[in-house]
Amino acid sequence: MLTTPERMAPPHPAQLLERTPLAPLTTVGVGGAARFFARVGHADVLPELLGWAARQGLPVTLLGGGSNVVFADAGVEGLVLSLELRGVSTAPAGADDVEVTAGAGEDWDAFVAGCVGRGFAGLECLSGIPGRVGATPIQNVGAYGQDVGGVLVSVDVHDSVTGERRQLSHEECGFAYRHSRFKAADGARFVVLGASFRLRVGGEACVSYPEIARQLAVRGEAAPSLGRVREVVLETRRAKSMVLDTADENRRSCGSFFLNPELSAAAFDALAGRTSSAPPGYRQPDGRVKVPAAWLIEQAGFRRGQRFGSVGISSRHALALVCHEGASAAALVDAAHRVRDGVAQAFDVTLAPEPRFYGFGTPSEQLPPLAG
Repeated sequence: MLTTPERMAPPHPAQLLERTPLAPLTTVGVGGAARFFARVGHADVLPELLGWAARQGLPVTLLGGGSNVVFADAGVEGLVLSLELRGVSTAPAGADDVEVTAGAGEDWDAFVAGCVGRGFAGLECLSGIPGRVGATPIQNVGAYGQDVGGVLVSVDVHDSVTGERRQLSHEECGFAYRHSRFKAADGARFVVLGASFRLRVGGEACVSYPEIARQLAVRGEAAPSLGRVREVVLETRRAKSMVLDTADENRRSCGSFFLNPELSAAAFDALAGRTSSAPPGYRQPDGRVKVPAAWLIEQAGFRRGQRFGSVGISSRHALALVCHEGASAAALVDAAHRVRDGVAQAFDVTLAPEPRFYGFGTPSEQLPPLAG
């Protein structure tokens, strides 16, 4: 418990812990300790905790399910808040829709399963994604033809500038591919407390993603139920070690470590000129072309299961970096540099990491520099 001088005493000392290991709170399982740590189960304690941190000049880091973060081996010299607000409610939203609201601390896949079980369409393809509800609008989580931004109505937040609780509309969230306002310049201003989604009651399941559509077609399922699509998505993710499974050798990862790059038409043509086979590309509404990062990684000469000491590429998916026994955050960053630089050298395409990094300096979405 708190043992620092009285001037550092927080409003609720019983809630505050010191030197709390962060590695066990992440899916990748590396990183040091938090100088101060608190679990937040009620929004009304936030103003006091944030105010205390501000008075001490301590940076605040928000932690959800730990599936998309990497903490440095030295840990975080500040206050880490684990957001554990719970609760799910529903309200009618027109003749055919329902608005479902969930606290930031709700387990995301359990929330999706509950929606699917009640016949609410709109999230079924986002099954099996680890983490909590509060992280999904920040990252604009998406998979297999759906993303959170497509159905999100509003986000309940604590505004650290005004000290007030407020709601941000869909438009105010600034959604883009794996991006939102919460990852932009004023992102640190807001603490996500919960989110509301507009879903279709009894709606048809989404089967727009080619991989999922092919699997269903092979099985002769032309009009699958929401539950069936969820099952196929989970099977697909499990085959790629993209669900949490303690028995899986690839379990210690951030999931997809790199974003799929979006290239201009000219850059895509240039890429095609550097590869021995035609690169897969998916044209976006703005004319840019999205290229699978996993394909680039393998075409650059990396292989599934390849090891760089204690960190390697998943044996099932080239897009995941896996920490094995003895791994460290520094080793993970080193492996990420190897892969990113190899792709850049081969194709003049620089992959951007998907997780957020803490303790390496300023919190960043950019890959930290190599130590030394």
